[in-house]
Amino acid sequence: MELFYFMVFGALSAVVAALELSKNSKDRINTSPAFNSFKNNYLVVYSLMMAGDWLQGPYVYYLYSTYGFGKGDIGQLFIAGFGSSMLFGTIVGSLADKQGRKRACITYCITYILSCITKHSPEYRILMIGRVLGGIATSLLFSAFESWLVAEHNKRGFEQQWLSLTFSKAIFLGNGLIAILSGLFGNLLVDSLSVGPVAPFDAAACFLAIGMAIIFSSWTENFGDPSENKDLLTQFRGAAIAIASDEKIALLGAIQSLFEGSMYTFVFLWTPALSPNDEEIPHGFIFATFMLASMLGSSLASRLMARSAPRVESYMQIVFVISSASLLLPIITNFLVAPSKVKGGSISFAGCLQLLGFCTFEACVGIFWPSIMKMRSQYIPEEARSTIMNFFRIPLNIFVCIVLYNVDAFPITIMFGMCSIFLFVASILQRQLMAISDKPKMESWTAMDPEAEPLND
Repeated sequence: MELFYFMVFGALSAVVAALELSKNSKDRINTSPAFNSFKNNYLVVYSLMMAGDWLQGPYVYYLYSTYGFGKGDIGQLFIAGFGSSMLFGTIVGSLADKQGRKRACITYCITYILSCITKHSPEYRILMIGRVLGGIATSLLFSAFESWLVAEHNKRGFEQQWLSLTFSKAIFLGNGLIAILSGLFGNLLVDSLSVGPVAPFDAAACFLAIGMAIIFSSWTENFGDPSENKDLLTQFRGAAIAIASDEKIALLGAIQSLFEGSMYTFVFLWTPALSPNDEEIPHGFIFATFMLASMLGSSLASRLMARSAPRVESYMQIVFVISSASLLLPIITNFLVAPSKVKGGSISFAGCLQLLGFCTFEACVGIFWPSIMKMRSQYIPEEARSTIMNFFRIPLNIFVCIVLYNVDAFPITIMFGMCSIFLFVASILQRQLMAISDKPKMESWTAMDPEAEPLND
């Protein structure tokens, strides 16, 4: 492995350590013992849930290929996962609001465990069922847990600012440290111990089962709108009215879709961008480096959100501009650096520059997650939180399906240019959100639904 990779990883490690160790009173939030116990319980569960997700990621494509499936068949399996998330995500989100977020979190565990079990079968139909289950689970992972946390935090009377601390720590651990450790553990199982490509999925199922046991034993139930007179269509209508009638919610949804769409596209593009001539690159080590950059971003976010200024709506404008510029690097290097025509070998000079840009983008991802969570907690009405959050994922899933279907139809520079434009548009929308953020919060979405029955005193 080249010295360059170690230098980047080492530099990022040093910066993250310095940021964490140098925090002073202005960078920390004084909390209560009761809140710390609540926060730590959630962080343990969230870390186990993310371990169950991260362990699978690097080995899904590899497992399918060992079963003898080609790129086209594997692409259809991936599209099925995102399509499932799009079709069923809103339904399970509404059920989470109505039937309970704790039940939804347990459903996530059960659904994902079943998805892991299907990986033992080489039958295409069984694997397709597993992808559908995985898509449903993904929708729950990115809505039910956050919805439960926000509702429970408010129900227990904790200060609103403390919520940002839980968000930033969850991303620092779940999307950073746990991702790195999961990658190393998966590598140990598959490469070092040679127990087969299904082993990470079995390990993921074990972590999910442990997390489910903790949820069963220590979490209390909370709801969005549990009233018996509202069916799923009424829930959908109410959520759609909330988005259409409140510009802040609509802007937030558009910003989230634009950024996450670019982020998921980047996941498919970074490997061919760094090895256009089949250069030998250490995929696992580069992935760990990206996750370390994400940890750096979440550490920065925790400092920013611990202070009254700048506001989230303000600094996220800069984050989106930086992320847009970072994904322009493949286009810039394509014009300024003569491409190598030699097949194989080590990473090129242009690849080194792009890797630094990609690390910058991942740092922006680390800032984005806790920041968007905080904004969602402020602007999305509690009654339909999970439903609206899954509404936000509909355009995202449509976009990713289109990209997957046409991934070979456009040059990679066009794809990066498209993502850069999306991120710049997100910065413009974020500026608009900043401008209207002080407007009064919308009235209850149930009151805006013309078919909603009046509440009795």
